[in-house]
Amino acid sequence: MSSNPGQSENPPDQAEASSGQTQASSGQQGDSPDQSVSPVAQSPGSAGESVEESSAQADVSSPAKVMRIGTMVKQLLEEVRSTDLDEKGRERLAKIHRRSIDELEDGLSKDLIDELERLDLPFDASEGPPTNSELRIAQAQLVGWLEGLFHGIQAAIVAQQAMAQQGLAGHGQLPPGMVPPGTAPNAAANDQTQDDSDDPRPGNYL
Repeated sequence: MSSNPGQSENPPDQAEASSGQTQASSGQQGDSPDQSVSPVAQSPGSAGESVEESSAQADVSSPAKVMRIGTMVKQLLEEVRSTDLDEKGRERLAKIHRRSIDELEDGLSKDLIDELERLDLPFDASEGPPTNSELRIAQAQLVGWLEGLFHGIQAAIVAQQAMAQQGLAGHGQLPPGMVPPGTAPNAAANDQTQDDSDDPRPGNYL
């Protein structure tokens, strides 16, 4: 029996359709790497932490030096309270008080220096060395100002640590609409579609 030549060859329409399907599948494979790129979530408090840290560093450039001088001034205040200084001792303590302020200004910002200079009243040298009461007031004023500065630094550190802990607590929790890095944005939708297609529930038949 002779075979029919028309049955052994694919019709032109079927060949073109299969070729179009091959090109479409290859185009989808080429576009798949673009779909895997997803936005990376960032820590919400990182910007705030950097701003607070830079602000604290701008106020006090040498915190260790400021703390050493503050401890020294506080100890001198205790000496003035417990000891009746003579004239030479009062002269020396007045010089130490002025030198301490000059050294403090090396580790402070310009705003803090201006504030300290406005608050510190110079001794009247025309009447001789300052009295014990004048020295106690000047030293107590400087100690109180330094303690306020230390409290401000500690409060800034505590706030910075609290923001860091909040950032660690929220690590791994993405905001709404965000997907983990390396995951296709439509991966969840594809998984849901596949689950629905595998559902054995009966459908409507014609």
